[in-house]
Amino acid sequence: MKKGIHPSAYRMVVFKDTSNETMFLTRSSAPSRETIMWEDGKEYPVIKVEISNTSHPFYTGKAMFVDTAGRIDKFKKRYEKKTK
Repeated sequence: MKKGIHPSAYRMVVFKDTSNETMFLTRSSAPSRETIMWEDGKEYPVIKVEISNTSHPFYTGKAMFVDTAGRIDKFKKRYEKKTK
């Protein structure tokens, strides 16, 4: 491994899956301005993710339809054929 390219300031961070509200606490160096109260009564920075292992079809074994922020509509609108 190369020296000096990995972050040295890891801290405890809560990752929150916005599709099913599952949260887990782990170490990370990712920045966050939001905080959340965890089960131990302490406040931690929170990073919101759209898909995690609790909502991804590969891990759950079932298909879930997750359309966050209307991405499918944006895609269809952008690439639909213009009829005039």
